[in-house]
Amino acid sequence: MKRTYLGEFEEVVLLTVAVLNEKAYGVAITDELDRQTGRSVSISAVHAALSRLQEKGMLYSHMGDATAERGGRRKRLFTVTALGSRTLHDIRSMRDQLWNSIEPNALPTIGLAGS
Repeated sequence: MKRTYLGEFEEVVLLTVAVLNEKAYGVAITDELDRQTGRSVSISAVHAALSRLQEKGMLYSHMGDATAERGGRRKRLFTVTALGSRTLHDIRSMRDQLWNSIEPNALPTIGLAGS
C-alpha cells in the first residue's frame, strides 16, 4: 500500500478532529487547535486542511442538523476514517521509534521545564 504523508498542520488538524469526535466542524476545530496548541490559525487554513485530508480519504464529512445558534444553518461535521486512523497510528509509531532511538543525554536540556 502506498504511504500517504502529512504535513505537521494536517496532522494536528486530523488529531483535533479525533479529539472532538462527533462535534468536529470548522469553528470548533479552529477553537480547539488554539486551545490545545496555543496556535492561532485562520478558519480558511483549517478548511483548506480539512479539504486536503478529505481528498486523501482520511476524513469523511456530512451535514449536521440545522441549529438556532447558526441562524438555522447546518454544520459540516468531520470524522476520521479508517485510513486517517491508521495514518495517525503509523505517525505515532514512527515518532515513538525515533524518540526511543535517542541516546540518553543526547539532547541538551537547557531551557526545558523541569531541568
